[in-house]
Amino acid sequence: MNIIANGLGFREINEAIRAAGKEITLTGCSGQRFICAGMSDVSVTIGGIPGNALGAYLNGASITVEGNAQDAVGDTMNDGRIVVHGSIGDAAGYAMRGGRIYVRGDAGYRAGIHMKAYREKVPVMVIGGCAGSFLGEYQAGGLIIVLGMRSEKKRIVGYFPCTGMHGGRMILRSDCRDIVFPGQVSARPANEEDLSGIRDYIREYCRLFGEDEQNVFDSPFTVVTPDTGNPYKRLYAAN
Repeated sequence: MNIIANGLGFREINEAIRAAGKEITLTGCSGQRFICAGMSDVSVTIGGIPGNALGAYLNGASITVEGNAQDAVGDTMNDGRIVVHGSIGDAAGYAMRGGRIYVRGDAGYRAGIHMKAYREKVPVMVIGGCAGSFLGEYQAGGLIIVLGMRSEKKRIVGYFPCTGMHGGRMILRSDCRDIVFPGQVSARPANEEDLSGIRDYIREYCRLFGEDEQNVFDSPFTVVTPDTGNPYKRLYAAN
C-alpha cells in the first residue's frame, strides 16, 4: 500500500502505517519525525527524507530509506532493521540495544553513542562511508563497523572516537595511523578471526547496496575494544 506523506504530521503517518498492513511505501516524506516509532511486524520503504528519530524504539519492523535520513536514526531501537541508501545525521543508534542499521553513506557526529547489549541482544551498525567525531561515545556493547568507502573525507572517523567506551567492539576499515584513540581503549590490526566475525554483516551490506565483498575486504582493518575491565580506573587518583 502507498501512503502519501505530503501535508501529514508524524502521528497521522504512523496511524496510517499501522492501519495499512505489512508492506507499505511512504512517498513524499519531508522531515516528519518519529516515523515507525516503536513498530514491529511491518516493512516500510520511504521516499523523501524522514526527520529525526526515524525508527525510535523500533521493535522488529523493517525500514528502508531510499535517500538520506536526519538525526537519531534508530534511537533506542530494540529489534528490526533500518537500511539507509544515503547518509545519516548525528547520534544514529543512540542507546541502541538490538537490531541492525545499515548505512550506505556517511554518518554524522556521535554515531553509536550509548550503544549497549544484553544477553542475546547484540546491536550492529554498519556505516559504509565515514563517521564524524565522537563515534562510539560511551559505547557499552554491540558492534560498530565503519568501511570508509566512496567518501570524500580523508579520515575514516573524526575526532575523539571511543570516548568513554567501556564495552562492545568497533571495527574500522583502515590502518588508523591517522586516528588518535583515548587511553581507555585498545586498537590493534584485525586478524582472520575478527574478519570472520563480521563477514555476514559485510555480505549483507554488499547485497543491500550492490558492493563487491572482495573489494571491501581488500584493505586493512582495525579492531577497537575497551582496554581493561575498568577502563576509567586511570582517571582517578587512587586505584
